[in-house]
Amino acid sequence: MSMQKTIETKLNAAFAPERLSVLNESHLHAGHHHTASGHHETFDGTGETHFRVRIVAPAFATMSRVERHRAVNTLLADELAGSVHALAIEPAAPGEKTRW
Repeated sequence: MSMQKTIETKLNAAFAPERLSVLNESHLHAGHHHTASGHHETFDGTGETHFRVRIVAPAFATMSRVERHRAVNTLLADELAGSVHALAIEPAAPGEKTRW
C-alpha cells in the first residue's frame, strides 16, 4: 500500500471525516537537503516524503487547534518516524471556514 493510501486509511478510521484530502507534495521539495533526517543527500522530489492533510471531521469540534494537530501527529507517528519527512496539517470541524 502506498504511503498516501496508508495515511488516508488511518485518518478515515480514526476521525470519520466529512472531507479528506491527502496531497503528496514531495515534488515541491526537490533540491532540499535531508541528510539530517536520513533521507537522500539532495532530495530529488520523487517518492512519498512530504504530505499535506486537509481534513474536516466532527471529532475536531471540541479540540483546540493544537489538540487537532497533536491528534493527527500521534495517529501518524509511525509514518513520521519512518519515511515521511514533512506533514502539513489543515484540520477543521464541520462548519468552520477552510482555505481550500
